[in-house]
Amino acid sequence: MLSSPLESIFRKWKFILLVGIVIGILAGGLTFLFPMNYRADAQVLIISQSRSGVDPYTVVKSAERVGENIAEVMRTDDFFQKVKSQPGYTIDWSRFDKLNERDKRKLWNKTIAPSVVYGTGVLNVSAFDIKPDQAKQLAGASVDALSAKGWEYVGGDVQMKVVNSPVVTRWPVRPNVLVNVILGCIIGILGTAMVAARKN
Repeated sequence: MLSSPLESIFRKWKFILLVGIVIGILAGGLTFLFPMNYRADAQVLIISQSRSGVDPYTVVKSAERVGENIAEVMRTDDFFQKVKSQPGYTIDWSRFDKLNERDKRKLWNKTIAPSVVYGTGVLNVSAFDIKPDQAKQLAGASVDALSAKGWEYVGGDVQMKVVNSPVVTRWPVRPNVLVNVILGCIIGILGTAMVAARKN
């Protein structure tokens, strides 16, 4: 008598789980074949000059909108040049200099990750590098460039102030080993379950 696919899966659950765990471990191991990146985070406060009669909520929402625009501008070559010319930092730009313009922009977009903290008017700037000190310097140069020259993108009615200097993660965060292990386990379990169901 043929068993149903579900019964076949339940009967082989130990084998399915084992395969999932093995694939998860393999996925986690493969992660170490790629460069491990540290992340440095710094924050900039966007201050919109409030006009008389404008409530605080509108001011914050205006700062959020400005932050969204700045986050996009930070991915451009113009901002890259501003960060590169920022004094007081010893950043190794050689990995960028040897690339053509298209690849340089792709790498810059992977290196810098701005995001708006909604409801606060704070722009979070994350920078990634295989060396913790380089990630910290990249984040520091980026927020300093915003503080010094960000007005060029938004006009004189908005000020940007560095409120948190860069802090580096203790461990590499990209690629994420734990996420890869979990995804590997899930894919392994689902794949093995499908094979077991078809062979009933």
